[in-house]
Amino acid sequence: MSLVPYALARPFLFSLDPETAHELTLHALAGVQGTPLQLAYCSARIDDPIELAGLKFPNRVGLAAGLDKNARCIDGLGAMGFGFVEVGTVTPLAQSGNPKPRMFRLPKAQALINRLGFNNEGLDAFMANVKRSGLYRQRQADGTGKARPMLLGLNIGKNAATPIERATDDYLICLDGVYPYADYVTINISSPNTKNLRALQSDEALDNLLGALAQRREELSRKHGQRKPLFVKIAPDLDEAQVSVIAATLKRHGMDGVVATNTTLSRDAVQGMPHGEEAGGLSGAPVLAMSNRVISQLRSALGKSFPIIGVGGIMSAEDAVSKITAGADVVQIYTGLIYQGPNLVRDAAQAIKKMRRSA
Repeated sequence: MSLVPYALARPFLFSLDPETAHELTLHALAGVQGTPLQLAYCSARIDDPIELAGLKFPNRVGLAAGLDKNARCIDGLGAMGFGFVEVGTVTPLAQSGNPKPRMFRLPKAQALINRLGFNNEGLDAFMANVKRSGLYRQRQADGTGKARPMLLGLNIGKNAATPIERATDDYLICLDGVYPYADYVTINISSPNTKNLRALQSDEALDNLLGALAQRREELSRKHGQRKPLFVKIAPDLDEAQVSVIAATLKRHGMDGVVATNTTLSRDAVQGMPHGEEAGGLSGAPVLAMSNRVISQLRSALGKSFPIIGVGGIMSAEDAVSKITAGADVVQIYTGLIYQGPNLVRDAAQAIKKMRRSA
């Protein structure tokens, strides 16, 4: 249990511009991680292991990519009790993203809209931060590299300036860079804030991209002596036919799992609200049902054993359980962390564990 209730910090953070609050929080986490000050917010990790894609997840609640794009706070975020933390999205070259303002709160809907646009410091800086993390150093000191207090996912994407016809080049560069250091790699083809990116979810484009990544993964497996799982992150704005095609393509190319889902372009749930018509991806409570629908369709199309990471709209422990009920094996949170604070991690992990034991 954290020593400082998030309810005391939230009014101050919500008085700031959302992106300012975001950066201030990351700066603070980076400053106190690995120090006694971490006790202000840290929580014991709930023990509820599951094996997926050849990995042992310590528990079933993770952090979604997007919160820590530059991998600055791996240890600080892990101290909140996550079983796995996913950082990124990283692109080969640094980029500033879209013009500000580009992040908006919709408190009435417990939602956010962002159009950040993969703002990040680039692959070299990202990997330097990963290697500086206590998690990485602990594994190096272990000698075998097997120490796994939590798992680390590295999320990759393309630069905005890279033509969509050459997107595969960017993904291959990133895969080469992150491969030796990731427990698993997520291929982000579903952000709505990079022009034409979601076109990579279409039949031929997805087939070509995943084929190239699968081939490169085999080369990297031989080079490093380890076969790292590849996950693909998809959007909630897909119909059942599109989900079926994606599922078939994932299996055909030997992908190890799917992350469902990213943010939505739909505004049905926030019509008439301040900032409700801002461009970008909507996250938070309005995405829960959409995400769960896609998860359920994926589970039907992929069968019982294909790993699914459920993400989108988890604002409570009950929401986390609903993801598992829909067909997810593990879940991720992001916007819920902003609205509810670190205790959501523990509460969600406990609720999932209890649900499984009573099933």
